[in-house]
Amino acid sequence: MLEFATWLQSTPLSVAISSAAWVVPTLQSLHILTIGVVFVSILMIALRVMGRARIEVSIVDVWQRFAPFLWWGIVIMVVTGVLLTISEPVRELMTMSFRVKMLLIAVGVVSAAVFGRGMRRLVRVAPAGTTREPAMPRRMRAAAVLTILLWVAIILLGRAIAYDDIIWGSWSPAVLGGADAT
Repeated sequence: MLEFATWLQSTPLSVAISSAAWVVPTLQSLHILTIGVVFVSILMIALRVMGRARIEVSIVDVWQRFAPFLWWGIVIMVVTGVLLTISEPVRELMTMSFRVKMLLIAVGVVSAAVFGRGMRRLVRVAPAGTTREPAMPRRMRAAAVLTILLWVAIILLGRAIAYDDIIWGSWSPAVLGGADAT
């Protein structure tokens, strides 16, 4: 992986992104803003599933309201994240925090897609604006809590990339590969 990251860092795209003084801060700002949009969208949906917010609105309506923000946020987050990774591939790819974050993002996106598929099925069955619905099953409420925790972990792991060797110690690929992760 270190060889690939080193090669990627020497590509014209990586050099162009990292050498322009305004590009990386702009990408980081957009990335952080879209993480906020994704997290708030997930949070509102999860809180509705748990019966803690917007209980006067059907879960289908809450999903339909926040899903576009969720999906467009993920798209922008992925694009800016890829460009940030290209700008500093050794720093990113050679950290355990980055690798775990990518795994958790994959889990988060797949779980949101599965939930969204279930919501599309409900839309076909329940008329729009229906506010009377049974309480969510315990497993769905538990999944909502786990989803919130998952996205909090993703946010924390993103920040932990800069401190990977301190957090993960000898488990960090940066330490094992001899790369400087900070």
